Amino acid sequence: MQNFYHWDNDLDRYIYLAALQDRNEKLFYRLLTENVELMMPVVYTPTVGQVCQKFGLIYRKPRGLYITVHDLGHVYQILCNWPEDHVKAIVVTDGERILGLGDLGAYGMGIPIGKLSLYTALAGINPQHCLPIFLDIGTDNQELLDDPLYIGLRQKRVRGQLFDELVDEFMAATVRRFGHDTLIQFEDFANRDAFRLLDKYKDEYCTFNDDIQGTAAVAVAGILASLRITGKKLSDNVFLFQGAGEASIGIAQLIVKAMEGKGISETEAASKIWMVDRRGLVTKDRASGGVTGHKKDFAKEYHDTKDLAKMVQEIKPSAIIGAAAVPKVFTEQIIRDMAKFNERPIIMALSNPTSSAECTAEEAYKYSEGRCVFASGSPFGPVTINGQTLYPGQGNNAYIFPGVALSTILCGVRHITDTFFLKSAQILADMVTEEHLKEGRVYPPLSDIREVSVQVAAGLSVYAYQEGLAAHYPEPQDKEAFIRSQLYSTEYESFVPDTYHWPEGVSQ
Repeated sequence: MQNFYHWDNDLDRYIYLAALQDRNEKLFYRLLTENVELMMPVVYTPTVGQVCQKFGLIYRKPRGLYITVHDLGHVYQILCNWPEDHVKAIVVTDGERILGLGDLGAYGMGIPIGKLSLYTALAGINPQHCLPIFLDIGTDNQELLDDPLYIGLRQKRVRGQLFDELVDEFMAATVRRFGHDTLIQFEDFANRDAFRLLDKYKDEYCTFNDDIQGTAAVAVAGILASLRITGKKLSDNVFLFQGAGEASIGIAQLIVKAMEGKGISETEAASKIWMVDRRGLVTKDRASGGVTGHKKDFAKEYHDTKDLAKMVQEIKPSAIIGAAAVPKVFTEQIIRDMAKFNERPIIMALSNPTSSAECTAEEAYKYSEGRCVFASGSPFGPVTINGQTLYPGQGNNAYIFPGVALSTILCGVRHITDTFFLKSAQILADMVTEEHLKEGRVYPPLSDIREVSVQVAAGLSVYAYQEGLAAHYPEPQDKEAFIRSQLYSTEYESFVPDTYHWPEGVSQ
């Protein structure tokens, strides 16, 4: 810990921890699990954004596999170069949409590395069973192409059929090399590819997209918990999304699914959700166009406008959710108006890293006179207002994806459904205590996140066997005990064999 505190910035602390991971993996995870609230923001968001931006500069030792578009026809052979045969979890990216930072090309490899570190630290998945992979198809970031330290292909991105052929071959080669039950998590693909690839593979492979489904589950968990503060039913709320990308669409779709579970029709549920993209409010027949794909499900018959403050005044939402990495877009006026329309407005500034947050916790509490229910994607410290100290909830996907991965791997789940993520959101929301709510939290404290992962995994395991999704048999009677027995241990094993004596008089 002295070495950790020796450094005066989180980037240097990340470099120190990465070096420790290379030297002594077990010690690294022991340190991380015992100091998760302190170190998780260093090994993942928000520090990982800076790590990816400077990846070429801080690059020390390779971790994971890099597969390029020029390796078409040989992807299986590349996977065979990985020395571990029993890979159970893969996180893969092409680096085109890293957090709110855009196209970082091969520098985006920091995301799969960080994500899988949390698989082990938060869910106890054996690090030998985890494999980060980068699909290198080039980058459209000219600054990177001119960077002498850039480690990826120095070419513009390949798109279309060639890109699809590479992903198809990668998926098939993964199953051939590691088995059909290998979990493949897609991470930080561009919007145009994220939904398309998820829809294409989710019924054929064991796969999910954390930007869509993980973000949706953790956001919906926060919303469900907040209902105990606002006193409203889910269907009584009106949601306005700043952003209409994969995160916003994923959250909206899961809200609709949650409402359907309460007897609300899909059409009525969708009518309570409004979206804003870079061209303005998402409306039918919008003059500027751009209402395509899943956006059409939430397009409204309404006049065109680009003024978010005006939209808030006209629509009067009970919840505003930001997930488009537009910094400070939730202005003082917007927050004050939200507090005017609602006794307890819900404000979720989910964009990462911290520099991209729609507003800070202090701004949300200050301008709403301490009445808002606030959650963010990046960590913010406690805020004292009107004599009360409030603890902002951090809607971190790490509350969801480690538990989802753990239950999927241990129960042999072959296909991860959207209902699986809704169930995980409900389990997480139920873990928020009345004491947490009094403190302003809509998520359990980050210090409890390893236990959260176990409880999410246990609850999902029960659901998986009930719904016939699990393939691991015999079915464990005590699923929580079974899960705990499989967790990676940071204790050193004894290499001294047991010694004992036979009964006296018995020939040895």
